[in-house]
Amino acid sequence: MLEVEKLKKSYGRETVLRDLSFSVREGDILSILGRSGSGKTTLLKILAGLKEPDDGEVLLRGRPVLHLPPQKRGMVYLYQETLLFPHLNVFENMAFGLRVRKLPEKEIRQRTEQLLDELGMAGHSGKMPEQLSGGQQQRVAFGRALIINPTLLLLDEPFGKLDSRTREEMQELFLRICREYRISVLFVTHDLKEALCMGDRIARMEQGQLKIYAQRSDFIRDTASGAKKEMDFWTGIREESKKKNKDQ
Repeated sequence: MLEVEKLKKSYGRETVLRDLSFSVREGDILSILGRSGSGKTTLLKILAGLKEPDDGEVLLRGRPVLHLPPQKRGMVYLYQETLLFPHLNVFENMAFGLRVRKLPEKEIRQRTEQLLDELGMAGHSGKMPEQLSGGQQQRVAFGRALIINPTLLLLDEPFGKLDSRTREEMQELFLRICREYRISVLFVTHDLKEALCMGDRIARMEQGQLKIYAQRSDFIRDTASGAKKEMDFWTGIREESKKKNKDQ
């Protein structure tokens, strides 16, 4: 569905993307891990049309897209900041993309109300963004992206500013909606647990290249990923807690 071929990007003498090539299948969620500055955000912004590569090609369902403006690529880029329109209520924020496309009012209302319900926001349609919690704002931003039926979602640490409980709720909601709509996703995160929970496949960005693991077990076995080390740490904490509770 998505093919990236020999993508290159440098800032001065610093090479961020180095002949980067990979592909994503229809309906796949690819989790991308990597250190700060490894090029994860640069990759998403190039795909979304917010930055230009130095060289390379990007094909979406076989069609070159690098020459197209962002609004015609069929991709939506979301990150931590929801960027909801402060002067529009929840309903109008979510319906915005449909109104821009000049769809009939009946269809706009039907599709928006249906998605509001699926996102658990039906009772908040008349509220303004400042009246919503962080998790609710993220739901509206997510809905605004989904309602235009994007071919590919580009998510850059979308839940990074949420508390742990709200983050887990958003992860579950996100997975359910993506499965229902069969949306293809590139999901950038620095959180190893989140990457494992969210992705059908796991990838690691390092030195301008993207290494995609065929199986989660391959990712966990790779000592460079740090997965086994972190899992062993939390297993040790859990066992120590059990022992203390037993002694008490």
